[in-house]
Order: sequence, then structure tokens, then C-alpha cells
Amino acid sequence: MEKDPASSPRKPARGRHDREILALAIPAFGALVAEPLFVMADSAVVGHLGTAQLAGLGVAAALLTTAVNIFVFLAYATTAAVARRVGAGDLPAAIRQGVDGIWLALLLGALVIAVVLPAAPAVVGLFGASPTAAPYATAYLRISSLGIPAMLMVLAATGVLRGLQDTRTPLYVAVGGFAANAGLNAGLVYGAGLGIAGSAWGTVIAQNGMAAVYVWVVIRGAKRHAQDDGPPGTGERSALWALLRPDPAGIRACARAGVPLLVRTLSLRAVLLIATAVAAGLGDAEIAAHQITLTVWSLLAFALDAIAIAGQAIIGRYLGADDPEGARAACRRMIAWGVVCGVVLGLLVALARPLVGPLFTSDPAVRDALTSALLVVALAQPVCGIVFVLDGVLMGAGDGPYLAWSMLATLAVFAPAALAVPALGWGLTALWWAMTLMMLTRLAALWLRARSGRWIVTGAAR
Repeated sequence: MEKDPASSPRKPARGRHDREILALAIPAFGALVAEPLFVMADSAVVGHLGTAQLAGLGVAAALLTTAVNIFVFLAYATTAAVARRVGAGDLPAAIRQGVDGIWLALLLGALVIAVVLPAAPAVVGLFGASPTAAPYATAYLRISSLGIPAMLMVLAATGVLRGLQDTRTPLYVAVGGFAANAGLNAGLVYGAGLGIAGSAWGTVIAQNGMAAVYVWVVIRGAKRHAQDDGPPGTGERSALWALLRPDPAGIRACARAGVPLLVRTLSLRAVLLIATAVAAGLGDAEIAAHQITLTVWSLLAFALDAIAIAGQAIIGRYLGADDPEGARAACRRMIAWGVVCGVVLGLLVALARPLVGPLFTSDPAVRDALTSALLVVALAQPVCGIVFVLDGVLMGAGDGPYLAWSMLATLAVFAPAALAVPALGWGLTALWWAMTLMMLTRLAALWLRARSGRWIVTGAAR
């Protein structure tokens, strides 16, 4: 960011930004961590049914997670759009924007079900499930796909609440959903004797329950802002329906805003797939160590992504309120938080490296590869901290097209670097240096954009 001494925030302003960031980031982190617990709960319950059932769950869960994460733009784009309208002081329009996102989520979820139900056996086979695991994977995938519309609605509704500067409600819903999921899984799998199908149904019920809670929260918010313009009772209902009804133009606008973020997400997924494919070609010990390293990297990303989520909500609100200086000051403060968190996380990983290996494996070869790779991850964390923050800032500003192009450019840099690792006879450590190069490329692109100030477009809509 350009540093203009005249516009640098004073200490009281810095304190206000710190309170805002922490108030949004801490609950957001809790909600982010709660999401993977769904899969963990399923794995813990299904694992006692047998190896084939657990293998089937592993394949199906990977497919479902990918299907849902592809549409994470439903949360990101909705957060930015709603936050702008909140900043502009137009709460009914903020609710209307969020409702459009929820309707889009419902439509996309229905399309995913229409594809997954008939294609489940072929998709499971494509992912190499064994003949014993494939029937379980297919059954779990088909049943769990019925929860995809609910999960996409949860993404969109979470974006609505984040845009409204509320990250506590998503935390409460996520924790409640996890608790319900764990209880339902145990009851249906063992109590009702449904096996892996019971685990899938338990997850679907919990997901739809979460979606129902979010819909209730949004409807309650819409009622609060519905205007009574007609006869008693009639005008309020009419205004409420105007806020909640499907609006084709609004849904199309949400879809258009989400396309660049979809491109960004797919490009990032391609990076991770390439890295995993390269690691698999290096040998069994390397791919095992890579998966553990990627797990640690993903956990660290949750902490940094919490700041990015705060950035989306805060930056969108400032720009909607026609306060570019407030947006710049908040951006600078979040960068500082990103650096500090990155340094702290990096030090923790560096110190904990000898302890991580024994938690996951007793293989000396895997532990050796893991220790070196984790050192690279530790060194990269300050860079990751800035990247995640700037990513959130530009999302909050609605700068999706730039994020899409910059991520495509990053993929173009990373792919040859990663593919060169086995060609040059290098190992897993070199692959994670290529991952660090990927993050440095993202840092350069995002930093240049932040300094240019072109992301600062004020108003209720970009």
C-alpha cells in the first residue's frame, strides 16, 4: 500500500481497526475449523465399520468437499456485496442482495444433484476406488449429494451475515451443526444399524438443519427491514415478499460477480492437484509426507483466512460508505496483522516439526521428508499472512476479475516449476519451495494491485 503520512491512521483509529478485525476474525476462525469436523466425525464413526467402508467414505468425502469448495464464491461474493450496502446505510438492499445469493445457491445445488445422482458410480470409478470400497463410496456420495443444496445455501447465508458484520452466528451454527452431525451419525450408524448410509443421512440432516437456521435468521432480518407501506399487515407482507422472492435479474448479477472468483478457486485447486500429482510420482514416502504437510498447511490457512474474512467485511463496508481513507487504513492494519500472525505461526511450525511426524507416522523415511518440508512451510508463513489478507481485501472491494487473472498467472508460474521437480531429480522439499514460489507470485500480484489503488471503488455497488 502507498504510505501517505498525512493519511496514516492515528493510534485510536488503529485500536478501533484492531477491535473490528478481532471481533470478526476470531469467530470466523472458529467456524472455519468447525467445518472439517464434519468429515472427521464421519470418519471416526465409519472407521469402526471396516476398512472398505472407511475407504469408500474417503473417496466420497473428497468428491463432496471438492464439489462444495468450488462454489465458495457464494460466500465471498455475497460478503463483499452485502458489506457495501451496509456501508451505504441501505440494509434492505443488503438483505435483498444476500437473498439473491441464497437463491443462486439453491439453483446450483439442484444442478449438482442432477449430475451426481446418475453419475456417482462412474465418478467413483474414475477416482480409482477399489471394487470393495466402490459400492460404499457410491452409496455415501448419492445420499450425501442431497445435502449439497443446503451446504451451498449455508455458504451464501454465511456470506450474508459476514457482510452484515456478524461472524458469531456462523460460529454458533457451525458448532451446533457439528454436534448434531456427530450425534446423528452415531445413532443412525449403530443405533439404527444403517451402516455407512446412516452416516450419510446423519450428515444430510445436520446440513439441512444448518440451512434452515440460516434461512430463519435471514427471514427475521428481512422482517425487521420490511416497510409497512399499505394497510396494516398487508404492506409489511408485501414488502417482506419483495425482499425474499427470487429475482432473476439479481440472481444473474450474483452469478456474474461469482464467475471471476470461481476461476480463481479453480486455479488454486489446480495448483493443489498438480502438487499432489507430483508428490505421488516421487514415491510412497514422499506422497505420505506431502499429505501430512498439506494438512498442516491447510490448518494454518484457516487461521490466516479468518483475517481475510474480516477484511472482506470491513473493506466492503468502508467502500460502501464512500470512505476510501478508512479502507486504506484498515488494509494497512490488516497487513500488519497478517505479518504478525504469519511470523507467529511460522515459529510454531518450526519449533513443532519434531513432534508432528510421530503424530502421523512411524516410518523414518516419511518423518525425514516431512521435517524438511515443514521447515519450508514455516519460512513461508509471513508471506502467506500478507497474501491471505490482500486476497480478502480485494475480495471485499469486489475486485474479482483481477483476482482471477492474477491466479491464472500464478498457476502458469507454478506448473512448470512443480513439474521440473521430478525432471531434475529433486524431492519433496523442492516441491514445497515451488509452493512457496506460488505464494510469492501471488504476493507480487496482490501487492502491486494494492499499491495501485485501483481496487478502491466506492459506492453501494462496484
